[in-house]
Amino acid sequence: MAKDYYKILGVSKGASAEEIKKAFRELAHKYHPDKNGGNADQFKEINEAYQVLGNQDKRQQYDQFGTTFENAQGQGGFSGFDGFRDFSGFANGFDMGDLGEMFGFGDIFGGGRKKGRASRGRDIEVEMQIDFREAIFGAEKVLEMYKPSICKNCSGSGADPKSKVVSCPNCGGAGRVQAVQRTFLGNIQTVVTCDKCGGAGKIPEKECSVCRGKGVTRDSQKLKIKIPAGIDDGETIKLSGEGEAAEHGGKSGDLFLTVKVKSDREFKRKKDEILSKVGVSFAEAALGEKIEVETLDGKIKLTIPPGTQSGQIFRLKGKGVPHLNSYGRGDHLIEVAVVTPTNLSRRQKELLEELGAS
Repeated sequence: MAKDYYKILGVSKGASAEEIKKAFRELAHKYHPDKNGGNADQFKEINEAYQVLGNQDKRQQYDQFGTTFENAQGQGGFSGFDGFRDFSGFANGFDMGDLGEMFGFGDIFGGGRKKGRASRGRDIEVEMQIDFREAIFGAEKVLEMYKPSICKNCSGSGADPKSKVVSCPNCGGAGRVQAVQRTFLGNIQTVVTCDKCGGAGKIPEKECSVCRGKGVTRDSQKLKIKIPAGIDDGETIKLSGEGEAAEHGGKSGDLFLTVKVKSDREFKRKKDEILSKVGVSFAEAALGEKIEVETLDGKIKLTIPPGTQSGQIFRLKGKGVPHLNSYGRGDHLIEVAVVTPTNLSRRQKELLEELGAS
């Protein structure tokens, strides 16, 4: 009985090439025999279906022949899938890059199609503590790091300044070489990064005496960092190319700086709002008054209207935190706390009693 390849991949007959490819990737990832719960037979069947439906010519012939498709295969109309370890049959009409992307075999499946390139430097993650007001208004800080950096003697080329860079004799300038590797498909020929040039395809005719041809040395560097206004505790700044330098002229990694903001005795922060409290006397709250309050921008006068209750909040527009990477500022919320008088004189007690009786 002929196999229904569309049903195996779970797609309709009118499915696009992209839909078929997506269905194959999901199923292949699910049933891969090296994964928990994988199934080699189903994995083989899925690959067989994709070998046909993933190839435009074979798909047309499969749609045309229908139930006689397998007979056409036997007569040489198609290359068969004769066994899981038959790599030549497996590769015929099959996009090997798909497995490389899913299971980490980039150097095996499709690696030969890529041009060799130098490795990338590692990223660096650091923390920096800043003051409360530095987070609010921004600041410029200096970070000192000891890390792999581009060699100053050869400018990262790895070559002696008086010599030149030549094509790598080991890989012929390709940056990649062939090797034999054992996989679940059996012994297959692979393409891997050249260990002599690190994938760059070039090597110095005479190595730099400082970095010994690597183009990288470890030294201390001072980096000026601009802290943007409005950054909050725990947020991260990405500085592209400020991570570790890569050997053989590769791309440097990135620096990820996480800020830790110190607390403030007077102010608290909630997103882009500033929160603070101010104490007023009983008389000020009852009769009203203009009082002086502290803000991030200095002292200002705040009008307390008559009859103000303890816990009442006054909003100062635009006196809060600057919006990060944008215009404008949040607000400053001031909570009023009415201070209850203590150690009252006899006259003061009499006045309060009269007030309470009225």
